[in-house]
Amino acid sequence: MKTQLIISIKILLVFTIITGIFYPLIITGISQLAFPHQANGSLIIQKKQIIGSELIGQNFTNDMYFWSRPSAIHYNPLPSGGSNYGMTSQILQDNAFNEKLMFTKENHLSAGIKIPNEMIFSSASGLDPHISVEAAILQVKRIASARNIDEKLIFELLNRLEENRQYFVLGEPRINVLLLNLELDKDFK
Repeated sequence: MKTQLIISIKILLVFTIITGIFYPLIITGISQLAFPHQANGSLIIQKKQIIGSELIGQNFTNDMYFWSRPSAIHYNPLPSGGSNYGMTSQILQDNAFNEKLMFTKENHLSAGIKIPNEMIFSSASGLDPHISVEAAILQVKRIASARNIDEKLIFELLNRLEENRQYFVLGEPRINVLLLNLELDKDFK
């Protein structure tokens, strides 16, 4: 009995060292060599300052910028998650109604226009950095007016930054809001 306990403890220590120290170090080393940008959080750095990550949405409220989808966690990556309200929840229905009303009003849209779901409901992670091309198009008029530029120039920017489906089959065409807003600032100060 005593020998089995000693053997079990030795095996535990060996596997703890292998899986808890060596494996993470090897994988970290490989990822740093092969994919350094992604391994370090896909950070966007300008003038030696971190602006954000390509993988985490940010809250844009100024009329001069494209808006991200709503976030139940206020874009905080630590508690990552959605609201967990079910479709029968009155809170979810009220939030969706208010988001739709605000988006329609702020973008000067007619009441009957269909608003993409991602502009009404938060994502499951609360951190999604992308919006659909349709959601971006609905915001063009507001941004062109706020920046006093031709809408055509913003449409050209949308076409340039549109990301296709992943592996040509997964998801829908989309646009990263942070990258789009950075390009807006760069092209149309």
